[in-house]
Amino acid sequence: MKQRKTEVLIIGAGPAGLAAAVALKRLGVADLLVLERDPVAGGMPRFCHHTGFGILDRHRLKTGPGYAAAWILDAKRQQVELLTQTTVIDWTGPLTCLATGPDGLQEIEARAILLATGCRERPRAARLVAGSRSQGIFTTGSLQDFVHHLNSRVGKRAVIVGTEKVSLSALMTLAKARCRVVAMVTSFPRHQFYGIYRPGKIALADLLHRASVKVNSTIHQIIGHERVEAVEIKNQLSGECTSIPCDTVVFTGDWIPDNELARRLGVQMDSGTLGPAVDRRLRTSKTGVFAAGNLLRGAETADVAAREGILVARSIEAYLRHHDMASPYVPIVPEAAVRWVSPNLASSEDALMPCGKVRFSVKDFCRPAWVRVEQADQVLFEQRLRSCVPN
Repeated sequence: MKQRKTEVLIIGAGPAGLAAAVALKRLGVADLLVLERDPVAGGMPRFCHHTGFGILDRHRLKTGPGYAAAWILDAKRQQVELLTQTTVIDWTGPLTCLATGPDGLQEIEARAILLATGCRERPRAARLVAGSRSQGIFTTGSLQDFVHHLNSRVGKRAVIVGTEKVSLSALMTLAKARCRVVAMVTSFPRHQFYGIYRPGKIALADLLHRASVKVNSTIHQIIGHERVEAVEIKNQLSGECTSIPCDTVVFTGDWIPDNELARRLGVQMDSGTLGPAVDRRLRTSKTGVFAAGNLLRGAETADVAAREGILVARSIEAYLRHHDMASPYVPIVPEAAVRWVSPNLASSEDALMPCGKVRFSVKDFCRPAWVRVEQADQVLFEQRLRSCVPN
């Protein structure tokens, strides 16, 4: 078995991992290694053949594949060592992992590790939807792969489960596949498209597909044996069940962080985000282990993940120079309508270097909303927001 040492090991070559690698190289960290389990780096944007990527980090609009290619090109220019088709299968020490790839097993020891393994959508099985295992059931990711990479036909009538931002990607992909969306189903009292995403909903769902939005509803059962024939939806208020004929069902959103490696390493996890608990410098509870991107809380846009990669690069470089131990922290606990907060640990060192924004998710629609941060009986921060949308 091959053994090697490196200054920084980055696990995951999506937007966060690639941005961190490029930023570390620019900060003077010469010895780093990036591992990616897929044959090609770039992460989820590779499958999203629509525009809307790169506004925050690259300051120009790109398609998903174009955005991924831009970060890959930056990594090549900075001579980042990238091993694809390489999977971490176990930890053999606090900062040592066992990885397998085309060159066989290798044990890699690092001074610092960045976990940037991303997230995934909950598939049909994880949502406990009844019915047989028929053809024509997808998540957004598998649908995009099916249409854009395999160039395969999907169906003629689709039902989309979810009305989150990612549901717009499903609408665009189904439009390319010439599959009409007949309905979108959400358990909330209205759709979750807000701000700049609302015109996309009007253009795609209302005008192009003419799809109805079934609110306060869930998919009760998928009907069909060899192929999907219909879905049965249940209204949560009345209990009434109705059937919608279709041959394609797409489950969107409901993200789960790919947290298996973090759990196996013994990193403290947050019960709200289901990802590693981190402070605003993106340090985990394990000294020398950092986390960034959508591993932290499910899907944000790719440019948000990339900016976190740039931020965590500064934290890692500072750690390598000073080998600083994490200072005592206070957990940030969500209450009332707040579902999760990220980062979710407050440290006294937060003011010593640039830190990322604190993001939060709500359980339901709130209009207006008051955001308040309290410690004991003291109010530390308070702000009124016009509205909050669960997403």
